[in-house]
Amino acid sequence: MSLPKLPHLAVRFSRCLCIAALTIVISGIAKADDSRPPNLIYIMADDLGYAELGSYGQTKIRTPNLDRFASEGMRFTQHYTSAPVCAPARCSLMTGMHGGHAYVRNNFEVGEWDSYRGQMPIKDDLVTIAEVLKTEGYATGAFGKWGMGAQGSSGDPLSQGFDRFFGYNCQRHAHNLFPRYLIDDDGRRTLEGNDRGLTGKQYAPQVIADELLKFIRDHQDGPFFAYYPTVIPHLALQVPEADLNAYEGEWEETPYNGKSYLPHPKPRAAYASMISFMDRQVGRVMDLLKELGIDDNTVVFFTSDNGTTMLKEQVDYEFFDSVGGLRGLKGDVYEGGIRVPLLVRWPGKIEPGTVSDHISAHYDAMATLAEIAGAEVPKDQDGISYLPTLLGKDQKEHDFLVWDFGGYGGQVAIREGRWKGLKRDLRKHPDAPLELYDLDTDRGETTDVAAEHPDIAARLDKELLGARREPELEVFRFGEYGGK
Repeated sequence: MSLPKLPHLAVRFSRCLCIAALTIVISGIAKADDSRPPNLIYIMADDLGYAELGSYGQTKIRTPNLDRFASEGMRFTQHYTSAPVCAPARCSLMTGMHGGHAYVRNNFEVGEWDSYRGQMPIKDDLVTIAEVLKTEGYATGAFGKWGMGAQGSSGDPLSQGFDRFFGYNCQRHAHNLFPRYLIDDDGRRTLEGNDRGLTGKQYAPQVIADELLKFIRDHQDGPFFAYYPTVIPHLALQVPEADLNAYEGEWEETPYNGKSYLPHPKPRAAYASMISFMDRQVGRVMDLLKELGIDDNTVVFFTSDNGTTMLKEQVDYEFFDSVGGLRGLKGDVYEGGIRVPLLVRWPGKIEPGTVSDHISAHYDAMATLAEIAGAEVPKDQDGISYLPTLLGKDQKEHDFLVWDFGGYGGQVAIREGRWKGLKRDLRKHPDAPLELYDLDTDRGETTDVAAEHPDIAARLDKELLGARREPELEVFRFGEYGGK
């Protein structure tokens, strides 16, 4: 299948003509029109751990809206990111390719650290979820952190199927939540009263959420696809004073005075309040869908890009039990770095309060959203739609899931049913032995059983090598590991 790429201005002009014509034809038709493809909203938190929501066992951080979301939809217990850090996770999500086939496999930065020129742009010939959905007439918007190419590059969201983009297209720029400006399509919006300090007059996550709600309202006659990659709870610890006060005095605090991100006097309260702020924005989205009468015809997904940050002085992941007893954190291919929440809500279609153990990954999103929309997907994508699981039907399973991560020394992993194999530090040790874990009996990956099951370890190692395509850029290569 060939999906044409159109210049974004031409796409906008064509959309305007189509919308004008359709407005004449459908005026007076009820908003809740079941003949329309459903609207799609995909929300992705930034560095939110597996167990940092109430529905996943969190007891200290309040997430009432997402807990209600889970009670009204489906909660997945074995869903995975495609990579344990930001840029490769986003690339796999958008293109439907696992790490062994993905173009981006690490946070490869462009320009000087403070230039905000973004990360390595994805190529023009890669097809994104937005481009797939546009073939079925979806209006498309992205709001939050992009991380796959600067304005004007091949990876610019406006060149990758999105009609609207508002937020940060550079991950480094998103390390401050009171920035001087945000990217607004092909321009910039100045945020008066901000100077990249600890506080300011305009909290970027609030401004971004407001633009998301405006997009939904503007396109309520649908169908629309809204991609909402939030910028929190990623560091730095920054939140409006009123939100911080909600956790005032709940816990003893050790001020963070380091330099990796901005210092904060109350890191525990700040982190919890950032997650609660994000939860409130999700509540605003759900309330708006009801107000507009499109709740029953909108599918909403919520997940995280990877596990909790490893910077303990700023995020006390042990205090919050952020990964729920899993091993590892952000940057690891152990479960704590890659197993993430997934909630899906579709009133009237998904049985409320259901829980699924289906093993799935972010790179399944393209296939899933495309099947819901009635669209075709590129033949080279690796995902399997989990729509049957959402609807309570028989589900095709993956033979295995694959991770191929160029960062933190170089790591690869594979999951096949109960078995998880992984290799670490491949840049220095390309012949590192495979670690093997039985997740049915050892979800915390405490005991390497490769010596006890050499046949299984050998099979997973062979499958892992066979699933790996040598990346195009030298920076991602692991010596001799993986071949061509």
